[in-house]
Amino acid sequence: MEKAAAKPPLPHDLILESRSRLTVTGVQRVLHCSAESAALETGKGILHLSGAQISMQTLDLEAGEAKLTGRFDGLEYTAARAAGGFWHRLLR
Repeated sequence: MEKAAAKPPLPHDLILESRSRLTVTGVQRVLHCSAESAALETGKGILHLSGAQISMQTLDLEAGEAKLTGRFDGLEYTAARAAGGFWHRLLR
């Protein structure tokens, strides 16, 4: 059996307007979204957002685009988690 070819990651960009409107492209999935924070998995790692009154306005995972509003105080990237559990990562 052949494995399905992995899709290349979508281009990833951030557009922040007046610290109140954020467009993120290259979104693969939303890990969480609350009024104070959000976490989006992108092809470049996990994007952590912090602020107040954060709200997801639109989400199109096929196109890889999310639009959020609120007051954005912090944007930070962390590395995407390795696939598999503890032993899988340990024995790599």
